Formats: sequence, C-alpha cells, structure tokens
Amino acid sequence: MKYLLVVAHPDDETLGAGASMWKWSRNGDVVDVCIMCTEAKARAFRPSDAELGDDTNESNKFLGVNRIYEGTFPNIEMNTVPHLKLVQFIEAAIRESEPDVVITHHPADTNNDHLQTSMACQEAVRLFQRRPEVKRVREFWYMEVPSCTEWKINSAMVSFNPNCYVEVGKEGVDAKVKALSMYRGVMRPYPHPRSAEFIEGLAAYRGGQWGLMYAEAFEVVMRAY
Repeated sequence: MKYLLVVAHPDDETLGAGASMWKWSRNGDVVDVCIMCTEAKARAFRPSDAELGDDTNESNKFLGVNRIYEGTFPNIEMNTVPHLKLVQFIEAAIRESEPDVVITHHPADTNNDHLQTSMACQEAVRLFQRRPEVKRVREFWYMEVPSCTEWKINSAMVSFNPNCYVEVGKEGVDAKVKALSMYRGVMRPYPHPRSAEFIEGLAAYRGGQWGLMYAEAFEVVMRAY
C-alpha cells in the first residue's frame, strides 16, 4: 500500500498521522508527503527557512517517509493563491507518487491554509477521471490535526467525523511525540493540544472508541475497490 499525505505546513503530517506513518513504513508500506507551504514566515520560534527544512527532513526521515514534495506557497496566505495552482501542484505529486490512499486536512479545520489545501486536494484526487493514464486513487481520507480540528468554531460546517481507526500502540504514540519534538517550537506544555500529554490522551480516546489501546482516527471520504 502507498500513502500520500497532502498537508498545508511542515509538522501537520506528523500531528495528524505521525504514529500511523511510523507504523505503515515499518510494515513495508510506502509513505510520501506533499507539503504546500515550506517557509518559516509567521511561525513562532523558527528563525529561518533552512532550519525548518532541516526539522522537516529529520522528522519525516525518522517516521520512514519515502519522499517529500515541497511547495512554496505563502504561509497563512494560501487564500491569495489561485485555486487552480494549488490543485495542479497536488496533481503533479499524485502523478509522480501514484498513491493508493491520499490523506489531507478536514475542510472544517480552524486554519485557512488547511481549508485551501483540503479543497484543492478534493479536486486533485479526481485527476484519473480527466487523465486516464493516471493511476486511480483508491481511497481519500481526512485526518485530525490537534490545535486545529478540535475547535469546531464554524458550526455551519460539518465537523470531523471519524470512521477509520489505525491501531498504533504506545510505541507508535511515543514515536509521534519524538517526531514532533524534532520540529523546533511545535510542542507546548499541557494542556496545549500540541503537548505530549494531549497527544497520548487523544490516541487513548480514539483507541477506546473502537476497542483499541491507542489509535489515530481518520474519516474515509471515498473508497473504490
């Protein structure tokens, strides 16, 4: 199985699916990551793009990521970019990666870059309908990103509704926290959602929803077999 995670910012992939990525790569599956914004602008505690790039590479290497597709869209300003350009960048990653499963942000996340990425990805996963030579994406999932997905401020939007639980174990949770810690300035003291305690607690809660010890939750939007 091959997975492609399409995220707005470095660290989103690890926050949303780091334990699953760690598990999949160790089970022999291939995990690629497509990051739309790779600049450090508007990010606290990250003084340079080069350092953020180093953190991204170190964290994803630890999780077993095969390849990273890096975009240069403006951080916290993706709403200023024509929608088609976002779609075409993701389509190029899909053509090259040839994933079975594409995972991205839920469109109700309280972060506009997440919304723009999700909307563009919804278009891009259907590329095979327009280009028959492109491999069909078999599954399309949404993930939850602590500090964004749980807010649910806009009640007019349908919120994240998980229906898929990946059992990751305590070892997977520990790997996720370690990978997040490789991003300078990301982790915060509890009760912040990006704390080790919250990350472990969320994994325990999601696991308990489906009779598992620890899990990451996803929402499967489309599936074809």
